[in-house]
Amino acid sequence: MKKFFAIAAIIALAVGGYVYYPHQENGNRADAYARFIVPVKRRTIDYAIEVAGDVTPEVQLEVKSEVGGKVKAIHVEPGQTVRKGQLLCEIDDTDLRNEEASVITQLEGAQLSVERIQTNFKRAKDLFAHNLITKENYDNLASDLAIAENNSAKVERQLQTVRDKIAKTKIISPTDGVVLEVRVVEGQVIIGASSVNNGTVLMNVADVNRLLLEAVVNQVDVARLKWGQDVKIRMESAREKGMDGKIRFIAPVATTKNNVRGFLVRASILNPVEHLKPGMTVNMSIPVARAEDVLAVPITAVFRGENDSRIVYRVDGDPLNARPTEVTLGVSNLEYVEIKSGLNEGDRILLVEPRLLQNKKT
Repeated sequence: MKKFFAIAAIIALAVGGYVYYPHQENGNRADAYARFIVPVKRRTIDYAIEVAGDVTPEVQLEVKSEVGGKVKAIHVEPGQTVRKGQLLCEIDDTDLRNEEASVITQLEGAQLSVERIQTNFKRAKDLFAHNLITKENYDNLASDLAIAENNSAKVERQLQTVRDKIAKTKIISPTDGVVLEVRVVEGQVIIGASSVNNGTVLMNVADVNRLLLEAVVNQVDVARLKWGQDVKIRMESAREKGMDGKIRFIAPVATTKNNVRGFLVRASILNPVEHLKPGMTVNMSIPVARAEDVLAVPITAVFRGENDSRIVYRVDGDPLNARPTEVTLGVSNLEYVEIKSGLNEGDRILLVEPRLLQNKKT
C-alpha cells in the first residue's frame, strides 16, 4: 500500500511538472524578450526632407571701378557697415588731373578762336550787306566760324569725359550693407571694368539682414518641393533657436556641388538668429507629408516578405512563434511608419525576426 502511494506521488509530480514548466518557460521567455516587443499605437507622423546648406546674402554685390589705375586709399575694412553712397576707396587721379588741365588749355584756345572768328564774321556780315565783299569771302568766314564752334564743342565734351573719369575714381557703396571682403590693397594697380573687360573686384558688399540658404536636394526629393513652401532652419550652435524660411528658387536643371549631384534650392531665412552669418552651414527641414492619429510601428519592425511585400511579426503567445503578418504602409519618417492595414491598435509585434531572438535573449 505504501508502495502504491509512493508511485502515485511520483506520477503526480511528473504530471504537475509537465503542466507547470512549459507555462513557466513561456512566462520567463516573454519576460526575457520583452524589450524586443512593442505595441501598435496611434501617433502623428511627420515626414520631412533633411538637408544641409550654406548661408549666403540675398543681395551681394561685387564692387568694381570703371577706371583703371593705382589704389590710392581704402576707407573701409571687412565687417564694417556701410550706407549707400558712402566712400569706399579712391583711385589715384593724378594722370586724369593732368589730362584735365591739358584739355582745359585746349578749350580756352578753341573758345578764343571762336570769339575771334565771330568778330570777323560779324564785320563781314555788315560788309556783305552793303556789297563791299564778295559772297565767296562771306561764305568762307561763315564756314570758319562753324568749324571753330564745332571744335570748341568737341573739346568741351572731352573735358566732361575726363571729369566723369575723375569722379569715378571715388568708389562709393552701391547699397546699404556690410563689407564682406576687401580684395585689394593700397598701391595695387587695378583694371577698370568695361564692356570688354570684367575688371578687378575691389570688395564685396552685402545686405546681411536678408539671408538665403542654398542647398542641393537629390532628384527623388526635389519632385516633392514647390515654390513658397515653408521650411524650418536651424544651426548646430543654436539648435534651440529655430528659424523659419520659404523656398524661393528650385533649379530647373541638375548641378554638382561638393561632388553631390542634385538640384539647387534656395530658401529665404525669415527670422535669422543673432549670430547667423554668411558662409555658415545650417540644416534645413522641409516637411512634405503628415499623417495624424494613425496606427504606427517602429520602422525597424517592418521586414521584406515574399513578392516584395512588407511584413511584421505579430506576437500572440510565445515570441519565438510570432507569426509573419502582411501590412500596408503609409507615411514614414526615420523612426515610425504608418500601418494602413494588417494590424489593430494594441497588437504586439517584434522588433527583430524570431530566428534572431535566441541570440538576443541576454
